[in-house]
Amino acid sequence: MTEATRTTTNQTTPHAQPDQSVSPSIAHGNSRTHSSRSSRGAQHRHLERVGHIARLALAVLAVLWLSFCTAVGPCYWFGGGIADWKGTNTLFFLVAAGIYTLILLALVRVGGGLPPLPPAIHTPLRRIATALRTLGSRRRFQRLGTLLRAMARGWHRFASTRVATIVARGWRTIRIAAPRIIMRCTSSWLGLALILFIGWLWVPTTLLSAFGADIRSQTREFSWAWNQWTGLQQPYTGFFAFVPMDIYPTAHYLWPQNPTYLTDQHNLVLTVVYGAVAAASRYFTGSNDAGYVLLSALQFLFAVFCCAATMHRFFNLPWIADDTKADIPPSEPDSTAQDYPHAATRAGVWPRVLTILFFLVCPIPVFATISLTKSPLFAFAFVWWFGIVYQLHMTRATQDGKPRRLPRNTFIAGIVSACVMLISAKYAWYILLAQTIIMLVADRKRWKTYIAILLLPAVIMHGGLMMLVASGSVINGDPIESRGIQLQQIARVAKLNPTGIPKDAAAKLAPIFNLDQMGESYFQQDADPVKSSGIQSKKVSYKWRSVTKEDMADFNSAWWQIVRANPVIALDAFLAECFGYFDVADLPYVSMDYYVTSDYVDNTAWIGKWQQQWRHDIAKFARDWSNIPVLGWVTHGNFYVIVTLLIGAAEVLRRRWRTLAWHMPLLLLMGVMVTSPANNFERHMLPVTFVFCFLLLTYWRESRRVGGTAVEQESRHATTGGEPARDTVKARN
Repeated sequence: MTEATRTTTNQTTPHAQPDQSVSPSIAHGNSRTHSSRSSRGAQHRHLERVGHIARLALAVLAVLWLSFCTAVGPCYWFGGGIADWKGTNTLFFLVAAGIYTLILLALVRVGGGLPPLPPAIHTPLRRIATALRTLGSRRRFQRLGTLLRAMARGWHRFASTRVATIVARGWRTIRIAAPRIIMRCTSSWLGLALILFIGWLWVPTTLLSAFGADIRSQTREFSWAWNQWTGLQQPYTGFFAFVPMDIYPTAHYLWPQNPTYLTDQHNLVLTVVYGAVAAASRYFTGSNDAGYVLLSALQFLFAVFCCAATMHRFFNLPWIADDTKADIPPSEPDSTAQDYPHAATRAGVWPRVLTILFFLVCPIPVFATISLTKSPLFAFAFVWWFGIVYQLHMTRATQDGKPRRLPRNTFIAGIVSACVMLISAKYAWYILLAQTIIMLVADRKRWKTYIAILLLPAVIMHGGLMMLVASGSVINGDPIESRGIQLQQIARVAKLNPTGIPKDAAAKLAPIFNLDQMGESYFQQDADPVKSSGIQSKKVSYKWRSVTKEDMADFNSAWWQIVRANPVIALDAFLAECFGYFDVADLPYVSMDYYVTSDYVDNTAWIGKWQQQWRHDIAKFARDWSNIPVLGWVTHGNFYVIVTLLIGAAEVLRRRWRTLAWHMPLLLLMGVMVTSPANNFERHMLPVTFVFCFLLLTYWRESRRVGGTAVEQESRHATTGGEPARDTVKARN
């Protein structure tokens, strides 16, 4: 061995020398490392399995809940209960479960870039279609075949004429030019606003305004407050006194010692604004009508702006058009941005046309544009806010290692939209607070943005209201308003099984409710009669004049005793109060056309007399359309609630967690529906209904595309009238 060889051998590390054995300590360390990695891998697989089971369980629960509500609906349509469940209801349940499962399966498969139906289902359907075609060739269908062949020969003769040639050329021109015109007219929010303004213009010009009892109460409440501010003495409390706070009764223990007539029953800001406009109208014209028309016109313009701004964000993705590049993060784990070629692509012709047609034709948004109840205003503000949050979702990727900021105008719009939501619905601050927490977890790098546009408006608006309540300037809302389910359960027991109420529970409820009157007032669709809401001649089941805060402390305990003693009746009360929101076959308890022809509109000075026959005809048309089986479902809010819930279940199965994060308000709104005082009240479903088309567009954009080259995808998209964003074209080139 040479010196060089000996030197090289001595410098070689022990583990690199093939003729040396590995020491026991090193071998033990390697085996321990390998075993730890194996254990971590096994633990990871175990967690994945648990997560998969949990996701599947959530989806199954959604399907079962929808199927159960559909099946149990007929029991409550005829005043029955869960005890009336029969074989027919079981059949309804199985059919509904099968249909909802197929829809969910199709959504999940489309989200993964696969055909909607798997081969196991598609093949039998194709065989059935083949069998039907074979059946059609039998003798009893020969006459139909002869007729069809004669019609085909006639069509061929017509196709060879000059008229047919002219018609074909005209149709070809329209087919080529129409997509370009549509894309051009909807390429900006101003063009979209003009389309909505023109398409909706007949509503405020022929119907003028629509409203129910709420604005009458708000107007009366502001009038009494104005009289107090101007020094007029008015009754306040007392057995024979009846003031606006007694109409939708607010317990007297909540009233300040010094008289005040402003409440948060119908949202303080709206009460002041609506009441002030109506007061000015009475001063100048002698009636409230001009003020109502002005308020409806302003809400109409606000609806046009909100819907156009959100359509622009979803259709045209303006934040991408102004960037040099668009870095769209993948929507699902274990995927890349290349799996979603349409994520940064402007919407094509058909999504634009169908969305605009929905807003222009469906009675729900059409009548909501002029309906002066708090829910439509909240819904349109929610649409505006939903588009801004979508922009935040689409720009969640970092730019040069830093989180992307919202443009100043969009930032201000987010704050304003949140404020409008807060002044129009009391539950808005719960939604904004919950959404703040969710977004801080999902997109914590932009925590300042979420604090500014979600949390601060809620804290400032709600905190300001609490300060006014604490100072005695405003009467706070009665907590009984949020106990609709509990009230319905107690009232149903009082009606169907009054002897089943435990004596201790009856004693605790005696200072709060007259149980006999409560049972007589029970109506399964609405909790307002139980709360004694209404005019002075109402049945006094809620003792709002004499109840105290100490009496209310025993309410939950008494309610729970009654529920435990009457579980079936309590379950019936709960289901009867909320099943309609998730039963596609259930007709609305109060639809939006109610506000167009309500008694409050007909009894006005001149609004009800303006185009009176047309007003009733258009409302009747909407009701007739709503009553058509299947075809009328598109005019029901619960149809959009059900499909939205299925899309949410599909997103859970597809593990689109960041998308679910900004869709959570839709689930929270469904919780509001369940706890609301009325069943299948269409105005509670307005926010979910209005954003449904945008939800579908988002799901399509975030669905994977399997197969096909970039050129093929581009050509396919061009045939639909789509216009790819500039950065997408650059990436493909």
